[in-house]
Amino acid sequence: MGTEERVAARFNNGKVLKGYVKDFTADSDMVFLDEAESGMNHIIPINELKALFFIRTFEGDRDYREKKAFGVSPSKGRKVFIKFKDKESLIGYIDGEVPFQKGFTLTKPDGTEDTGFFLSPSDTDSNNIKVFVVGSAIENVTIMVV
Repeated sequence: MGTEERVAARFNNGKVLKGYVKDFTADSDMVFLDEAESGMNHIIPINELKALFFIRTFEGDRDYREKKAFGVSPSKGRKVFIKFKDKESLIGYIDGEVPFQKGFTLTKPDGTEDTGFFLSPSDTDSNNIKVFVVGSAIENVTIMVV
């Protein structure tokens, strides 16, 4: 039995749902979310989402401005800059190999498409613990070579 994790599900249309997910993996094509405020259960097709933010608290800190820079801390993986189709951006680390085999298509070693990948935010003080970035919501990815 898996553990529940606190998330903010960001949809492609700008909508945000906050709640809990259980047993979510990079291979999941649906997100089963129990909404925090209402207790309603939602089944969300992954392609309706921009990203799934695994968060520390639902409230966050409205006054905190996330640092969009890589610090001097030891590397946690490949440094990447993600630009979404809605023009928002994220920077962080991808653990392991870069999942982009052909252009911006997420491709598994067996040639099938992947739904997305996990990103560790570069700002360890932000409310985000990790982010599942949905491949279909990405406009551009830049691999930072240092």
